[in-house]
Amino acid sequence: MLPGCGLAGTGWWCILRTTLLFLSSKDLYTAPDSCKERCEEPYNENDKCHCNAECEMYHNCCEDYYRHCQPGGEWAKEAAHTREGFSSRQDTITDEDLLHISEQLYQADHNKAQPTDITIKPQYQASPDETGDQEDRSPQPLYKYVNEKLFSKPTYASFIKLLDNYQRATGREEDVTAEELREQDSFLKEVMKTELMKKLFTFLHEKNRYGSKQEFVADLKEMWFGLYSRGDGERDSSGFEHVFSGEVKKGKVSGFHNWIRFYLLEKQGIINYFSHNFNGPWDTYPDVLGLQFSWDGFYKEVGSAFIGCSPEFEFGLYTLCFVARPGKACHLSLGGYSISIQTYAWTKSTYSNGKKYIATAYVISP
Repeated sequence: MLPGCGLAGTGWWCILRTTLLFLSSKDLYTAPDSCKERCEEPYNENDKCHCNAECEMYHNCCEDYYRHCQPGGEWAKEAAHTREGFSSRQDTITDEDLLHISEQLYQADHNKAQPTDITIKPQYQASPDETGDQEDRSPQPLYKYVNEKLFSKPTYASFIKLLDNYQRATGREEDVTAEELREQDSFLKEVMKTELMKKLFTFLHEKNRYGSKQEFVADLKEMWFGLYSRGDGERDSSGFEHVFSGEVKKGKVSGFHNWIRFYLLEKQGIINYFSHNFNGPWDTYPDVLGLQFSWDGFYKEVGSAFIGCSPEFEFGLYTLCFVARPGKACHLSLGGYSISIQTYAWTKSTYSNGKKYIATAYVISP
């Protein structure tokens, strides 16, 4: 007889305790957002997130998927002797794979700026304690010179046409016109002509993330340009708008991690450069800066950005990390130097049977 049940052995507390006694620890574990004890669990549309091999492709893995179900994780150690499961398959994207492919993409960025194409004046370097001060410590603009002939290259030209397609304030519905949809298609068409994006597709195809180039391009359009709501139900945002064009939310700049967008707005007098808190180790382009600036009166405390890269380089690198390491730091190598990119998926809405949109992507600056 269980303590507390009495001689009759009835009542809700007695029944509950009797039930618990015969449940395993797995039965008791009900966390809907964890992969603990769920690796290779069949897909269930009612699950909050997923833990099988396909979740990486559909960008709907639980946040701890890599800890429990990938090489080095708890499940991988238990399953290693069987040589079964996703962790031992050829389509696993390892840390070494990421270092190798990122160097390939770095070398394939043929449209990047040359040293003579851009002159910047970083001026004041802010300490970690100063980035939130909103104090303009750099009297001159960041960009002293940019060779705007770069912008006539097809990927640049098609990218720039996209930048004025958005309302920067979150909470206001985006009205996407037929012309804007054509501009999205044009940009994707141009970037897919480049060696860089061809290499990225080949890599992801070999890792069984995409079965065809058509599938890859269709997914790029959804993950980057598909609209979702950051506000009160209005379809007011997308990954592309947030990362490349920038948004304003609750009086602060949100996203905005693109050097071309920055240059064009600074040239118009709409952006005021304040300082930088990080300057990458590269002596050529692309370089990386962590920026403090004001956009038409709205402040950005740290806006890390590649400087001088082509649109396809940034677009491709962020895509790689979102597919391979969504929600995690993605460790890469560019020209022999280490760099990390952070991406996050938008979790409140999905597309195509559970795939997730890009919420943000940016360089992690120290």
